[in-house]
Amino acid sequence: MKDLQPLFPEIERPGEPLIIAGPCSAETREQTLDTARELAANGIRIFRAGIWKPRTKPGGFEGVGIPALEWLKEVKEQTGMLTSCEVANRNHVTEALDAGVDMIWIGARTSANPFAMQEIADTLQELKADIPVLVKNPVNPDLELWVGALQRIYNSGIRRIGAIHRGFSVYGKHLYRNVPQWHIPIELRLRFPNLPIIVDPSHIGGRRELIAPLSQQALDMGFNGLIIESHCNPDEAWSDAKQQLTPEVLNFILHTLVIRAEKETTENLTLLRQQIDRIDNELLEILAKRMEVSREIGRYKKLHRMPVVQATRYNDVIASRLDAGTAMQMDKSFLKTILLAIHDESVRQQIEIINDRAK
Repeated sequence: MKDLQPLFPEIERPGEPLIIAGPCSAETREQTLDTARELAANGIRIFRAGIWKPRTKPGGFEGVGIPALEWLKEVKEQTGMLTSCEVANRNHVTEALDAGVDMIWIGARTSANPFAMQEIADTLQELKADIPVLVKNPVNPDLELWVGALQRIYNSGIRRIGAIHRGFSVYGKHLYRNVPQWHIPIELRLRFPNLPIIVDPSHIGGRRELIAPLSQQALDMGFNGLIIESHCNPDEAWSDAKQQLTPEVLNFILHTLVIRAEKETTENLTLLRQQIDRIDNELLEILAKRMEVSREIGRYKKLHRMPVVQATRYNDVIASRLDAGTAMQMDKSFLKTILLAIHDESVRQQIEIINDRAK
């Protein structure tokens, strides 16, 4: 993907992030137009709204559908904003293009499905479409699946292609709705330097108060823009109310963001260092979870009067981990040092549990 073109050359300015904003869902004509007018008054040039909404479980609001495309036409006529919406199948693409939508994006659930991606790509090729297409990362943290989805769009003849980083679903409770795992979009950037990457702090954070720091973090890492959910009355939103901002608050956030001066000679090194920082944080989280499991094992052993150290289990664990690690091209002596340290800490915490000294 070396011959990619700018998404919107008519409005993009060097050194300035591309901002896309609008409600999670186009709920009513009034709500859609009111939000668009407020955003346009604050200088937003690209309006987003969900027309078809994929829901995790049946019974939720799944979007107004085709009638809402008429509201996007009115947004464009009344405000001059460019319009965009999500598509997930052949019919969505056809209806959106017929309605004059200026940009489409493909959601996380769809980008994870090669059959759906190929159907969308084939439709774009058949219609000889020439609009920007953004592809969100798949739900699960799989870079190759994301790249494959992007390549299918590229192979359809589309050259105005961008990626949207919206975070990844992981099991358990976390600070974020979708854990950012920044090293994945950073690796995507290193692999395809010309590919615009737009960050979605609304879906990463899942809460309004996280949107500003996530937006600043995205810009600090040199990503190309932000797609943020904004609603004229977010508390009454029909979907994802907690992560939507009023246009006024969004305007305030955008004016407080700091845009760093680009330093081409150190950009790649900075990205790699930031990748190390993110991975280290993830390692610490994983280690903390492992120690919690060790403490639970300590409680079980105390209840059943079992010894803390069981030599057979210990030897099997170390041997299997060493085999797995060396297969990943890591040094055996390094691995042994790390594994022994983790084991010793696990034993220490279990002993504290058994002796009633742990909190």
